[in-house]
Amino acid sequence: MSREHTPISLRKGINITSETRDLYQTSVHRTDQDEESRPLPPDRWANAMRRDEFFRPIKKQTTVRIDADILDWLRSKGEGHLTRINDILRERMLAERSA
Repeated sequence: MSREHTPISLRKGINITSETRDLYQTSVHRTDQDEESRPLPPDRWANAMRRDEFFRPIKKQTTVRIDADILDWLRSKGEGHLTRINDILRERMLAERSA
């Protein structure tokens, strides 16, 4: 399998100006040599975010038949009725697991 170089003009994403590209080339790429990026002291790391704060479960598409009155109630609360269904089910699941 060959890895061909995709020309910049065909790449998707943000457009990087030549000025930005030049600034990047002249910047310091190693943080240990950069005076402005010194390591954080241990007391600052104590309140750092944990990995589980970023955890999002994998979603799977399914079809569920819900009573019309329940669906109307969920939709009456505004946008995000599917998220509310998931939250209600997760709350119930966690309650049963802890029991």
